[in-house]
Amino acid sequence: MISTIILTAVVLFLTILLALPLGRYMHRVYAGDRFWATRLMGPVERGIYRVTGVSASEEMGWKRYAIALLIFNLIGGVFLYALLLAQGALPLNPLHFGGVQGGSAFNTAVSFLTNTNWQDYAGGSTMSYLSQMLGLTVQNFLSAATGITIVLPIIRAIARHKTKDLGNFWVDMTRTVLYVLLPLSALFALILMEQGVVQTLTGEVRADLIAPFVSGGKTILHQIMHVGPVASQEAIMMLGNNGGGFFNMNDAHPFENPTALTNFLETLAMILIPSALVFLFGHMANAKRTAWAILISMLMLFIPLTLVSQHYQLAGNPVFTQLGISQANTASLAGGGNMEGVEDRIGAGATALFATVATATSTGAANGAYDSLMPLSGGVNLFLMQLGEVVFGGVGSGLATFLAFMIFAVFLGGLMVGRTPEFLGKKIESFEIKMTSLSILVMPLLVLIGTALAVTTVAGRAGVFNPGAHGFSEVLYAVTSPANNNGSAFGGLSSNTRFYNLLTGMCMLLGRYWTYLPLLALAGALVEKKKIPAGSGTLTTYTPIFIGLTIGVILLVGALNFFPALALGPVAEQLAPLATLTH
Repeated sequence: MISTIILTAVVLFLTILLALPLGRYMHRVYAGDRFWATRLMGPVERGIYRVTGVSASEEMGWKRYAIALLIFNLIGGVFLYALLLAQGALPLNPLHFGGVQGGSAFNTAVSFLTNTNWQDYAGGSTMSYLSQMLGLTVQNFLSAATGITIVLPIIRAIARHKTKDLGNFWVDMTRTVLYVLLPLSALFALILMEQGVVQTLTGEVRADLIAPFVSGGKTILHQIMHVGPVASQEAIMMLGNNGGGFFNMNDAHPFENPTALTNFLETLAMILIPSALVFLFGHMANAKRTAWAILISMLMLFIPLTLVSQHYQLAGNPVFTQLGISQANTASLAGGGNMEGVEDRIGAGATALFATVATATSTGAANGAYDSLMPLSGGVNLFLMQLGEVVFGGVGSGLATFLAFMIFAVFLGGLMVGRTPEFLGKKIESFEIKMTSLSILVMPLLVLIGTALAVTTVAGRAGVFNPGAHGFSEVLYAVTSPANNNGSAFGGLSSNTRFYNLLTGMCMLLGRYWTYLPLLALAGALVEKKKIPAGSGTLTTYTPIFIGLTIGVILLVGALNFFPALALGPVAEQLAPLATLTH
């Protein structure tokens, strides 16, 4: 356990160390400063504006900004859907895969469009290289950039006053891809390739077996392995909180995650940009102490939940302990603990850390089988998503939702002291609270209604292969993950059916746009307000009291909405073996 705690501490320390300069860099990018990056990429940026007819100096109100975002995403989704349907007749398809089935193509297009990357297919044996590169990888960049363009207007609304200008969607999108995502992804992809992540257009390779074996009366001398352009997709998949793996095993596959170093770097990459965006907020809103309060709040939620997950994974299965089966750290069982569904080269502790990072953010990547986690470890995954993925959260979208919770906390604090609530100099009134409440409550409604539909219909129950509490957890996870645009899954549920393709597809769409359109409306209201000087009744947003209030509001919403469901699923499943042992 000590080594796992040290690993967690090192990941968080290095993330913050790298996020500080990255946040300053991003501030200069979005401020339009002239510096070394603009000297390098400025001609490309200006060329894009000339070709597309965009005026970099023209800003938008919240409605125009939202319409531009929706139209851009609609075009990208339709293009990806058509590409997947037609991939069998298109080039760069060395394994001659046919077109993707309609329901799966719709689900996949929506998934990658919304930064969810929920996969109901086996990646390496379904998608052509053209679909992987032109379709999925491109959307990995664009969906991540869309998440950042959601939070930028909110930050500007806090920083500005008595105007309607919230920036230009096309400029924000261009600068995000050109100056942030592309350089980081290119550098990370080179590191991954050096470590052994494959990057090739070869269809497959043959490996001669050291120990041939007999199967079906034939001696098997070699194995055929699929390869492809993996490193380029893996880099943006982790940095952009996408999570859709090239192979069905995701980051448990040695071609995606071959070494201890790649596992460490991929864990760090998932929280790097979300952490940097917190510092970007501090610079843009001139509220650096509030930015640190946000980061401290995130860590105070993340660290205890991570330790709980790691504890139960390393403790192992209590039934095995009762039967006298050792789960201790030995030479043959690196790290010890619950090794079902865990890669030997990664270990139970590092798998639990990776899982909490992947579900605290909207990444949804996996370096082990989440369906095989100990029940409360899987429950931590669920709870981190059900908090609204505000603990780091997805790129942009996580910070946007966290700011909504902070505004709600300010409102509650104002009610307690009988003062008109203010947030960083902006008076919070009924419209702002309505938009904030709507953005917070859409996701719980989707999860609870969707789960109820799945467990009360024949089509929903047909996909459940495991009885009892674990089967319920699988269904709950299958709705929670898409509704939060996460994309991870408990693999024991058969979700590639018409029912689950439609259910999860609608959850992804509504969870993305019905959550963030109210936040853009909130930004439109805040930016028109005048700045109010801080007074005796102003609730300071960087004190321990306010940090505690914000954490309490986040936990209150998550606990009240989801504790009954969690009690029926992972909590009941964790207690079941103990009840068996006592009889």
